Amino acid sequence: MSESGEISEFGYIMELLARGKVTIKNIERELICPACKELFTHPLILPCQHSICHKCVKELLLMLDDSFNDVGSDNSNQSSPRLRLPSPSVDKIDRISRPGWKRNSLTPRTTTFPCPGCEHDVDLGERGINGLFRNFTLETIVERYRQAARAATAIMCDLCKPPPQESTKSCMDCSASYCNECFKIYHPWGTVKAQHEYVGPTTNFRPKILMCPEHETERINMYCELCRRPVCHLCKLGGNHSNHRVTTMSSAYKTLKEKLSKDIDYLIGKESQVKSQISELNLLMKETECNGERAKEDAITHFEKLFEILEERKSSVLKAIDASKKLRLDKFQTQMEEYQGLLENNGLVGYAQEVLKETDQSCFVQTAKQLHVRIQKATESLKSFRPAAQTSFEDYVVNTSKQTELLGELSFFSSGVDVPEINEEQSKVYNNALINWHHPEKDKADSYVLEYRKINRDEEMLSWNEIEVCGTSKVISDLESNCNYAFRVRAYKGSICSPCSRELILHTPPAPVFSFLFDEKCGYNNEHLLLNLKRDRVESRAGFNLLLAAERIQVGYYTSLDYIIGDVGITKGKHFWAFRVEPYSYLVKAGVASSDKLQEWLRSPRDAVSPRYEQDSGHDSGSEDACVDSSQPFTLVTIGMKKVFIPKSPTSNEPENRVLPMPTSIGVFLDCDKGKVAFYDMDHMKCLYERQVDCSHMMYPAFALMGSGGVQLEESISAKYLEYQENM
Repeated sequence: MSESGEISEFGYIMELLARGKVTIKNIERELICPACKELFTHPLILPCQHSICHKCVKELLLMLDDSFNDVGSDNSNQSSPRLRLPSPSVDKIDRISRPGWKRNSLTPRTTTFPCPGCEHDVDLGERGINGLFRNFTLETIVERYRQAARAATAIMCDLCKPPPQESTKSCMDCSASYCNECFKIYHPWGTVKAQHEYVGPTTNFRPKILMCPEHETERINMYCELCRRPVCHLCKLGGNHSNHRVTTMSSAYKTLKEKLSKDIDYLIGKESQVKSQISELNLLMKETECNGERAKEDAITHFEKLFEILEERKSSVLKAIDASKKLRLDKFQTQMEEYQGLLENNGLVGYAQEVLKETDQSCFVQTAKQLHVRIQKATESLKSFRPAAQTSFEDYVVNTSKQTELLGELSFFSSGVDVPEINEEQSKVYNNALINWHHPEKDKADSYVLEYRKINRDEEMLSWNEIEVCGTSKVISDLESNCNYAFRVRAYKGSICSPCSRELILHTPPAPVFSFLFDEKCGYNNEHLLLNLKRDRVESRAGFNLLLAAERIQVGYYTSLDYIIGDVGITKGKHFWAFRVEPYSYLVKAGVASSDKLQEWLRSPRDAVSPRYEQDSGHDSGSEDACVDSSQPFTLVTIGMKKVFIPKSPTSNEPENRVLPMPTSIGVFLDCDKGKVAFYDMDHMKCLYERQVDCSHMMYPAFALMGSGGVQLEESISAKYLEYQENM
């Protein structure tokens, strides 16, 4: 990492201001909070070195808390927190500010915060907001900017009787502004107050000494080189920085100040070069604008040629259809006239009636012979009626499928840039969508553009959203639940792009994703179950304990299942989670558990005698949930031996196939409002089984294992790597 990347942006601004090289009004964009898009108010420094308003941090944490406990509500939309959230209650603020805060958790956990500056998740630690430093340097710059912006507005004295006078100085110890007369009265010579520190009129009063956020009574006097943050002596002696390398604050100040000064001198010395490059950029912008207009004109010319060809072909096709139509209508008209002659009031019948009036036999025979032949032919045509022409124009249907496909792929000259292909196996959707693709000649592509759009239920497609990507994968967030999305990607080399790849259609889960871990304190049996450190994977160890249970099996009882539940409960809303069952698993059950029934079950022996475990009770692993048992705290579906066993429905409607192949991932959808739980095939987002469930009490994700088996919770899709720009 370069030295310029190691320098704090705020110290850089301060040095520029101190040297007078930059006016205060030119740095407004550096003073805007990335969350509320307003000037910073009591900014805090996050571990990623970005700053954010103290109020915005609390509001974003409150938003996460609300979206976690009431997912799917109208307040879960992603927008500016100040426009979206109501005023936070004191109880919620206190709960978030307390160390070890966690949502509905049985055990404390560190707080993960989405930084709006770098769009990465940062760990605030167990202390949460209390572990963050207040950025007093940035506060001072913001206050100076405010004063420069309102130069005509004076700061009034805080101690004057109405009307107050304009202040001339502010006391940093008293945190108040004074006019000359009031300052003399409240800071008389010869008193302790006369020794106070005073500055020019200001409304920004910060403490003289920076205190440690972890040890509130200790001042900051050292700097941790590993964590790149100021610490106190207690942090070094017995705190989190006891084994870290620290240096004195004066040494760190001197080192950073020297580096910052060198960088600023370098930038100032390159001022003429920057101006020259700015002029070059202006010329390039003008050239780009001209070339863009020329490219548009060329594209219009090509499309106009296509339009001319289409119009010509259109005219030719329409003429052919009209000619065929006229010929067929003429034939029908001639045939209709012949048939009209057979009517009584028309020619042939009337003529025959007149011939019958002839009394001379020789004359009658002479005329009647020919007339008989004509009438006989007309009679035969009546017996076997056949239209003179066809009414169908099937031979005149224009086949445009090939041309439509070619026009759909119409693009710029690729110049050898191949079409990228989306990897369907590595692309998936969970809480977010992860799209992976590969490019046969990826070294030739400078960047990619990933496009996606939602497909409505009536197959109506909205406009494409575009994201520029440098690599060959991208995480797409903010997708709506229970919707189809189409994805495609194209490669760019310079200004030339390849045609779009084939579209990939993914279906999002039916509800927002519910995050939890396995609870190591409730239902976990360490004799049978093995839980990893992250608490997102549990394995059942079938060995000596199962052999000990063999004697009980012979006398009429099955081995009891080992149950484990999630560490977070659900009381309302719609939630979705997913998991994977190892293919070697003998028997695994998954579903939900009710808190009241769960407490009753925990207070009773787990291997109590029950008809549920009798060999002759008529229950098997595929039909144990045939009906709602009031004594059973779980609503589960059975997975094992690479199969999914669909339970018997309480109603008479039985699924056609109750034994299905085990999907790669299985999803669980819990709708507390409607009292339903459903199980999904994550590969195709297809509902396998649904049933009613009593959600009057808190519900927990529940799992049960018997014999060898393993369950892995589906990992949320998110950006996993965070690059810090500061590295001292």
